[in-house]
Order: sequence, then structure tokens, then C-alpha cells
Amino acid sequence: MISVQHVQVSIDGAPILHDVTFGVERGTVAGYVGPNGAGKTTTLRLLTGALKPDSGQVWVGDVNIADDPLEAKRRFGYVPEHGHLYESFTPVEYLAFIGRMHGLDEHLINRRTDALLAYWGLADDAQQAMLSYSKGMKQKVLIAAALLHDPPVLLLDEPLNGLDAHAVLQVRALLRAQAEVGKTVFYSSHLLDAVEKVADQVIVIREGRILRDGSPAEIMADAGVGSLESAFSRLTAADDAAVQTEQLMAEAFG
Repeated sequence: MISVQHVQVSIDGAPILHDVTFGVERGTVAGYVGPNGAGKTTTLRLLTGALKPDSGQVWVGDVNIADDPLEAKRRFGYVPEHGHLYESFTPVEYLAFIGRMHGLDEHLINRRTDALLAYWGLADDAQQAMLSYSKGMKQKVLIAAALLHDPPVLLLDEPLNGLDAHAVLQVRALLRAQAEVGKTVFYSSHLLDAVEKVADQVIVIREGRILRDGSPAEIMADAGVGSLESAFSRLTAADDAAVQTEQLMAEAFG
């Protein structure tokens, strides 16, 4: 359902992605992890059609996004890292707008809107303009909007931003439920424990190159460690954090 083949991307002459290749099957939650600047958001921009590769192919929902970007966009729901809402709208108005953009029947829009807002605990605030919403409340509306047209693919860039502990559990349960009915979830995050708990597949990227692609158990076994966080540290050369911290304490506060 997602296929990225030999993609190269440069921005302003600087190489960002180097021969990136991976695939995600139907009914799979794939965690896409890497340190800041690794190329995660650039990859999401490719998958959503916001950025064209210099070379290579990108398929989403079995559609080549370069050949038919509009059809590809019908087949995914997207939660960006820094989402923007029409905050003068109420969530009911916003979701109605999104549903109409996707050509949904008004009755279906209303039914799904009611169910999604109730799920996220927003029913009592459904007629309130989102100007007064907290970051977490806005994030819930963004997730609801991504789900509204029931797409076969979900693309999520740091979807837990601003969410409280209960909402995080809801997201995890929702992603697993989506996979169980055959949907494909591509979940970009630096929160490794969240990825470990929900993902069937983990793709590790560093400096624009894919380092590992496999199940959490396979990634940990390859690294010879017992947690995804430890494997990530080894793969991304971040396992000297303790040494760096000790040096900082000695130099700055000793």
C-alpha cells in the first residue's frame, strides 16, 4: 500500500534523502523513526505529494503519486506534525468542510463527526470555535479529520503532539484497530516507546539513509539489545549520550 523506491531528494542543492527504499503492506502499522534532521518529515512530504523526488518512485494506496496525485490523496488521511485548522470554525463545521471536500454524503459526515467527537471527548465543545481549543484538542480534531473519509492509508507525523496520557492510549488502540481491518498506517515519531508498543514494522532512518527495516523484534535482535530505544541508540550513534552528559556536568557545573 506504500512503496518508496530508490528515492533521491535534494533541497536547495543539499542532499536530504539518499536512495531511500521501503514498502509497507496492507494491515500494517509501520513506525518510521530517526533523530531530528534524519529525513522523516521530508519523507512524509513525498508521501503526501507536497514534494517531488529528484529521482525514484512513490506509491500510496497502490497509486503512483506523481502520475495521479489527486487519486492518491483520496486514498490517505494525513496528520501533519504542525497542523493548521480554520480556528474560527467549530469542529463540526471543520469536519463538515473536510467531508464535503471528499464528496461524502451529509448523513455520513454527520454520523462520523458525532462518533469521532464523542470518542475524543469533544462532544460538549462541538459547537465552540476552535480558537479557544488547547493544542491537544486541536490535535484530536486533526486526527478526526484524517479518519473522516475512512481512507485505506493513514500518514501520521508525530501524532501524539499535545495529547494527554489517556488520549495517547486512545491513539494506540485506534491505530491497532485500523490495521486489524486492513488499513495501512505509516507513523513517523521520535517517541520510540510509542512506536515499539504499536508497530508491526520499524524503519530506522539516519542522515537520509534507511539503516534498518523489520519487526521490532528483528531490529532489537540485529542490534543485540532488549529494547527498541537501545537499538535506536546504537543505530543512530546516540549511545554516547551518557558520556556527553557526564562531560557537560563536569565542564559546566563541576
